[in-house]
Amino acid sequence: MARSGKPTDGRKSIAVNRKARHRYHIEDTFEAGLALVGSEVKSLRNGKVTLNEGYVRLENGEAWLVGVHIPPYEQANRENHDPTRARKLLLHRRELKRLFGKVAQQGYTVVPLRLYFSRGRAKLEVGLGRGKKLHDKRHDQKERDAKREMERALKRH
Repeated sequence: MARSGKPTDGRKSIAVNRKARHRYHIEDTFEAGLALVGSEVKSLRNGKVTLNEGYVRLENGEAWLVGVHIPPYEQANRENHDPTRARKLLLHRRELKRLFGKVAQQGYTVVPLRLYFSRGRAKLEVGLGRGKKLHDKRHDQKERDAKREMERALKRH
């Protein structure tokens, strides 16, 4: 029997940072693991996480996820995790070197794009991006509007 329209790559999406693609030109993406504690994983499985204000800080040869809010797990004991603590990202050395080299250039930053489970492990898709100017955002909005109008016109006729 055929499966329903679910992805077959074994990835269950938890949260998506929609603002990131609006604010940045994403040039490259990387998949990073997360160093989490048990109550954070349980909370992620409930799907309650906020990526919008998060960013990646690169220091001392390591990448850290900062500003992402994972609420405390309700059924955990009193030793629950801090909701906004910095979490270490697990990347390959060559990926870290590439990120460090690009971020050293003017205008590049690393932003979290999507948080998901892949084969039972929490993964974070991070993007290497350059900030958009206001006119770039307006241009993107015009393109989206034009595409939407074309689709409506084709649908009518």
